[in-house]
Amino acid sequence: MEVNVGANRCGVAPGEKSVALALLVDQHKPLRFAGLQCYQGAAQHMREPAQRQAAIAQASAWARQTRDAIVAKGLACDRITGAGTGTFWHERDSGVFNEIQAGSYIFLDRDYSDNLSGPGDCLFEHALFVQTTVMSRSNADKAIVDAGLKASSVDSGMPVVWNRPELKFMKASDEHGVLAVAENAQLDLGDVLWLVPGHCDPTVNLYDELIGVRAGRVESIWPISARGALL
Repeated sequence: MEVNVGANRCGVAPGEKSVALALLVDQHKPLRFAGLQCYQGAAQHMREPAQRQAAIAQASAWARQTRDAIVAKGLACDRITGAGTGTFWHERDSGVFNEIQAGSYIFLDRDYSDNLSGPGDCLFEHALFVQTTVMSRSNADKAIVDAGLKASSVDSGMPVVWNRPELKFMKASDEHGVLAVAENAQLDLGDVLWLVPGHCDPTVNLYDELIGVRAGRVESIWPISARGALL
């Protein structure tokens, strides 16, 4: 049963309303009340470590309060699940959650890497890239690449050019991306660049397969089975 612990998206309010819904589920067989979904999605991209910690402390308090109230009514509440890549160590250490759902860490998009890290935070490396090629250099301070909205999701902001701080991805249209090029930057027509997407989930959804590369060589090709799936 989903409980709204601060994301204000879905879920029943913690406390009495959650207890009432849990009892209703228990009364309607073959439904089985198994536990609480307590994901605080709004906390994942709070930039300051103290903000994220405070948000999860509140979410954990609501989860604990709801669990205890349900158990007091005689129902087992075996699973408290939630957490994400930006906060999961706080849920892990809360003493309330016994399952975490972090997923973006496997790729680590640009939006997550914009979070400021605090003591004890778990740090991950970028592993998802979109390859693109410079297709126009008509101006000294600008370059056009062949990756736009159909190549990388921009709902969380523009991608960044991997290991090229002198290049800034400024704008995306359907098939094209516009880079601002710093003075004296070395960039030629046909150069291959790697983009780190702003948001990994809807970027992966644009492709049929992931190409696994190690030390500059293709090592594996993984199909994206749920690509674009609507069930």
